[in-house]
Amino acid sequence: MSEHPIQGLMKTAMESIKDMVDVNTIVGDAVETPDGTIIIPISRVSFGFAAGGGNCEPENLEESKAAISFGGGSGAGVSVKPVGFLVCSAVHGVRFMPVEGNIIYDRLIDLVPKVLNKIQEMLENTKNDTMDDMDELAETAETQGK
Repeated sequence: MSEHPIQGLMKTAMESIKDMVDVNTIVGDAVETPDGTIIIPISRVSFGFAAGGGNCEPENLEESKAAISFGGGSGAGVSVKPVGFLVCSAVHGVRFMPVEGNIIYDRLIDLVPKVLNKIQEMLENTKNDTMDDMDELAETAETQGK
């Protein structure tokens, strides 16, 4: 059985898309700076694909034998948009630096874990100081009671 013409259209379009899709399109090649920081570009890739067609019924049966009565087409679109950079540093750790958007809010969100750790350390130090004061008071009371 011969292949329907729409199958050929779709096969050609899908093979073209397959050639364009590569993991390096989304996660780019890493670049290392002289201080050892590694920078990896990250992109957003969007694909769209459409194909369609239809058979025509010729009025004259003799004409249908002479020509293929199919009409159709296909199309595809690709969009590659840089999103940001993944920065890996021994000093600052791993951070995502967006290309656009409000970088101030992103930096604030990055700092939230550090701020929470500092607050937790301060609360633990205050609690330990209070416990030390209470122990000191108890010790003083014991020595005065003797």
